[in-house]
Amino acid sequence: NEHNDRYYNLNCPTISDEEYDRLLKRLIELEEKFPEFKAPDSPTHRIGAKLEAGLATVSHKVKMYSLDNTYSFEELEDWHKRVLKGLGSGFEGPLEYVAELKIDGVSAALTYNKGIFVLGATRGDGLTGEDITHNLRTLQSVPLQLKKIPGWDFPNVLEVRGEIYMAIQD
Repeated sequence: NEHNDRYYNLNCPTISDEEYDRLLKRLIELEEKFPEFKAPDSPTHRIGAKLEAGLATVSHKVKMYSLDNTYSFEELEDWHKRVLKGLGSGFEGPLEYVAELKIDGVSAALTYNKGIFVLGATRGDGLTGEDITHNLRTLQSVPLQLKKIPGWDFPNVLEVRGEIYMAIQD
């Protein structure tokens, strides 16, 4: 809990992301092995930062999940096996992956009604986030109105999820 608070709320972690992930993974293993000792305030119960007091909140219609980290080829192989299992026995391939450098920013959901940007929210705890619509409207890279594609009508509601970050040079 201390490391969660230092990373998510105080923005001053004292251990590396890899060390934090290793500790969290070990905690998950221990809680699975000894469920009677799982604390109600365990870091395994939540993701992301606590919500700031005074900011408007948004309930996500579909939970926003956090991505797992991987630090070994064995973990990648295990993930690949889960992907194949999820695709089912009828999958005949080929299967290709694209890997990109991890960008650490703020997970956000942008909601468009008939192509018009109407709401932006942080992931928060996955179920409830903070309304950051006003902040997102100031970013040149966030379209306030989506471009019309000939022969295609905008859905009533379209939610786009991604990561908002600031480059180091900025």
